[in-house]
Amino acid sequence: MLDSKFVYENKDFVILKMALRGLKLDLSDFMGLAEKKKLLQQQVEELRSKKNKASEFIGRSLKEGKDAAPLIEEMRRVGEQINRLEEELKELDAGVKKILLRIPNIPHDSVPQGRGAADNLEIRTFGVRPEFGFEVQPHWEVGRRLGILDFERAAKIAGARFALYLGLGAKLERALINFFLDVHSGRGYEEVLPPFIANQDSLTGTGNLPKFEKDLFKLRGRRWYLIPTAEVPLTNIYRDELIDGAVLPRRFVAYTPCFRSEAGSYGKDIRGLIRQHQFNKVELMVFSLPEKSLEELEKMTLDAQEVLKRLGLHHRVVALSTGDLGFAGAKTYDLEVWLPYQKAFREISSVTDCWDFQARRANIRFRREPKSKPEFVHTLNGSGVAVGRTVSAILETFQQADGSVSIPEALRPYMGGLEKIQ
Repeated sequence: MLDSKFVYENKDFVILKMALRGLKLDLSDFMGLAEKKKLLQQQVEELRSKKNKASEFIGRSLKEGKDAAPLIEEMRRVGEQINRLEEELKELDAGVKKILLRIPNIPHDSVPQGRGAADNLEIRTFGVRPEFGFEVQPHWEVGRRLGILDFERAAKIAGARFALYLGLGAKLERALINFFLDVHSGRGYEEVLPPFIANQDSLTGTGNLPKFEKDLFKLRGRRWYLIPTAEVPLTNIYRDELIDGAVLPRRFVAYTPCFRSEAGSYGKDIRGLIRQHQFNKVELMVFSLPEKSLEELEKMTLDAQEVLKRLGLHHRVVALSTGDLGFAGAKTYDLEVWLPYQKAFREISSVTDCWDFQARRANIRFRREPKSKPEFVHTLNGSGVAVGRTVSAILETFQQADGSVSIPEALRPYMGGLEKIQ
């Protein structure tokens, strides 16, 4: 959430930054409410000052034996007026917050300007595109022939956009989860196993609510939702808390299943593991000092890349343009893995610096010194990485002419020493 005072004092700047996102922002309602709030606050402060001065006078009058009853009655009425105005202020605060909760984050100045994904900027690549002396098969066909993926039975069990892993397919998924967790915990991230269900406050804190409720799975009759990513529970570890600045940065890693309705995506990636209602992911999370946040973004991106490098998967890093940024992001790098059948790079991780946007929504602050003024932390999150998409990349990249799939060397200890799935 943006700072209401900043928006009020920099209206034109905020409108310009939202235009870079492709959003035509109308702040007239916000400005009207903010102006009323400012005037009411002035009234309340003046009345409190008047009441405080009168209280001192009343105290002296009573000590001197003078009649203070008329003034006491007047201040009682002033107190009632203050209470009424404070109730109005609460309503105005709620109205201001309701508007701010639907405004996305301001893009950082270093974000490339553009209308969408076509304007994303390639930063670096790793490895070379694999060459094949045979016709490349899609990962869903490779998995079907090996008997390790069954989408038809998954559809029977649950519906479209679900996968049933069998045998070595299930073992491969589990091996990747453990591999990712071991790599990241060995690089300074504390492993966490969080709840897979979150409440409304948690999802509001990360920016999923109220704007993106249609993308979530809600539990009927409850204020609970299945998490769309481990970013939600990890960010809310410190919700409504004041952190000792000496412990920052705090880095976490977590495996969770993720649940998304994929609203608006029907017709896209119908086949395979790319766009599922349920999928596994290992997530990285950092709580950072504000001045270190961009440095942490670069580190987190390299850390997310590390698992792809060790697996030998061709990939690239791109900086998202202003028109392609997510709602909470101030700056984002996407990691895109090469899928040989599609002859295209596909996103496998988004690494995002949210600046203080989520911290304001979730009220996560820190103190640099024991008596210093509290400040909002900066939050960063990134996939480290999406497991199903890694499976799809492995099946396509390391497929052999005989239909088997070579297991990346770094993953073999997690597969009981197995070198091939055949």
